[in-house]
Amino acid sequence: MSVMINKDPFITAQVMDLVLRERAVALSNREWKHRLAGYGYAIRDTDRGQIVETLPHHVEVGFLPVESRA
Repeated sequence: MSVMINKDPFITAQVMDLVLRERAVALSNREWKHRLAGYGYAIRDTDRGQIVETLPHHVEVGFLPVESRA
C-alpha cells in the first residue's frame, strides 16, 4: 500500500497538507519530526531539499515546498 502513495496525487496532497499543518503548530523542528513519526512519516534532508517519506519503509511521498521560517 505504501507504494501507491507515491502514485496518487490526491493522497500525496493530503499527506503534504498534514505535514505542513503539523509544521505550523510545532514549536521546533525536533517536535515537528516527532509528531510526524506518530503519523507514520519522516522528513529526510537532502541536497535537493526536504523529502517526506513513509515509515518504516522510507518510500518517498514528495518534496516539501521551500518555506522560510522566521
